[in-house]
Amino acid sequence: MASVENDDGTVKYGIVGVGMMGREHLINLYHLRSQNVGVVAIADPHVPSQQLAVELAQSFGWHLEVFSGHRELLDSGLCDVVVVSSPNMTHYRILMDIISHPKPHHVLVEKPLCTTVADCKKVVDAARRRTDMLVQVGLEYRYMPPVAKLIEVVRGGAVGQVKMVAIREHRFPFLVKVDNWNRFNANTGGTLVEKCCHFFDLMKLFAGANPVRVMASGAIDVNHKDEVYDGKVPDIIDNAYVIVEFDNGSRGMLDLCMFAEGSKNEQEISVVGDIGKGEAFVPESLVRFGTRVAGRDGVQTLKAEDRRIKYDGLHHGSSYLEHLTFLSAVRAKGEKAPAVDLQDGLISVAIGVAAQLSIEKGQFVTIQEVMGEHYG
Repeated sequence: MASVENDDGTVKYGIVGVGMMGREHLINLYHLRSQNVGVVAIADPHVPSQQLAVELAQSFGWHLEVFSGHRELLDSGLCDVVVVSSPNMTHYRILMDIISHPKPHHVLVEKPLCTTVADCKKVVDAARRRTDMLVQVGLEYRYMPPVAKLIEVVRGGAVGQVKMVAIREHRFPFLVKVDNWNRFNANTGGTLVEKCCHFFDLMKLFAGANPVRVMASGAIDVNHKDEVYDGKVPDIIDNAYVIVEFDNGSRGMLDLCMFAEGSKNEQEISVVGDIGKGEAFVPESLVRFGTRVAGRDGVQTLKAEDRRIKYDGLHHGSSYLEHLTFLSAVRAKGEKAPAVDLQDGLISVAIGVAAQLSIEKGQFVTIQEVMGEHYG
């Protein structure tokens, strides 16, 4: 495993793609400065995004080398770690270039890993040959304090054998991004890949099993219908129900609505086992759990907090904890695996792709159908 610490002990980061999420990573890394990290370079072809990132870095007292393309950043030799937060459809090419580069760079890539299963699998295969690199996928919802607490409750056996996982996300529409790239399935992979890979990752984590088949129903009912870009109307769905069956007999269900600003919580997660039930609520940051024997009167309610968080940011501190965990793995020099690995990224995309396909076909789609004959 390649060493990342320089003579002064600093781990040097580069960020590829400094739109909204790239700048969020920049801020998180600034709040990790006590861990002896620094952002030294960025790459983005969009000049206004470059300028915003440079101004932000200057306010932190950081000087950035600015590149228009990721290859120039890699060739500069300035970085030990690269954060990939560019538009979804660019991930595959950027990741393959990082993995094939002579200098090893550890990588934190934003979700989704890639927009297609085929591209994800190529990245997974290529990365296997680079034992001198770590690649972690940015499925940071695992780190939201109430979600992390619910994971702890479930793993501690409080609900017994998990049978059902229900996740509701009721939220605002997709935000405006550079050149409106996120308005089209061809760029994002589809809403159930772009947005919901987070929730499919959580379902798999709670179920402790692999997905087998998916059934979904969804549509574009409210959002973006009056928008036109280069003569094209957006084709991203704004609501869906998705059922996922796992190989241990458990089931997951996603209830997604992206025109539900009138919600107290954006995410509500329910995990039911054979002896109990646990729930998490975001952003209320509450966790409830109880058993069938104790009944309603025995339900406990906890306020979930993580005092390690120094910056809440856009995702309730989860991006900060994601960086903290990834940095620990990088500094362990091969002794620790990434907390969220490429296989996790692949499976979360595969479930999303199967769900999008299910909507098109109006029938169940097996994971083997989207993953290929060697799955399972």
